[in-house]
Amino acid sequence: MSGPASMSGPKALPYAMSAPAFLLFATLLLVPLVLTALLSFSNFDHHVGVKAGLTLQHYAAVISDDFYHEIFLRTLRLSGLTTLICIAVGAPEAYFLSRMSPRWRAICLLIVLAPLLISVVVRAFGWSMLLGREGLINQLLELTGIGRQRLLYTETAVVVGLVHIMMPFMIIPVWTSLQKLDRSTEQAALSLGASPFTVFRRIVVPQVLPGILSGSLIVFGLSASAFAIPGLLGGRRIKTVATLIYDEYLHELNWPLGAAIAIILLVANLLIMLGYNRLMERRYRRALG
Repeated sequence: MSGPASMSGPKALPYAMSAPAFLLFATLLLVPLVLTALLSFSNFDHHVGVKAGLTLQHYAAVISDDFYHEIFLRTLRLSGLTTLICIAVGAPEAYFLSRMSPRWRAICLLIVLAPLLISVVVRAFGWSMLLGREGLINQLLELTGIGRQRLLYTETAVVVGLVHIMMPFMIIPVWTSLQKLDRSTEQAALSLGASPFTVFRRIVVPQVLPGILSGSLIVFGLSASAFAIPGLLGGRRIKTVATLIYDEYLHELNWPLGAAIAIILLVANLLIMLGYNRLMERRYRRALG
């Protein structure tokens, strides 16, 4: 009798220790998410607002209307393009960081992480000043003879702002993965006659893939749900899902429709990220043989 009773205490200890964190997580995330999902099924009338009863008309409106299709496709396109640019720029930058001396590495990491100390809104306003009609970039284009271009309130401006915001979230995971790479393995491959490209492809890339996977998932998820950058650099012309939800909640006051759009965005993000994760894991296993 004493044996099972004595074992129940140690087995229950991890659950008891994690219970406060779980309750905090449930309160701050799960409860609002459940309430949003329930709100998305509520009836709505423009004269009286949210009414009692359940309906699927908000989901049907989003799924059947080409207006919402265009906004979702634009959001996914901008998020995917931002992720690709962050991979193309951030992965090599992380590789060079891992090869620097500790002193210069600390300085460069400080430069990479310093923008995170500044508000996203402040950085967005900074880019709006640079990309504006009288901004520095247009002045440089005019000096080179290209002429002033309409850069602000375009998809290009949104991508530029998102890349600037999301770049640290790509560099740090890749750099962390490279810290586990043993340089002696590369030197051994070179001494056995492998070319530098083969060493990079067969040794470095498989080690970097987990960092690229985690970084790209973070960048894509944050970009797809970003509000400040599309709102300030895209304006009213370049509408994304986040700005659409904002309009439905605060301008149209159609909270159920805004909640339905938010849930659809969440589900779409999860499906895309899970599919991408599965694809990258297969490539990672194949690269490791």
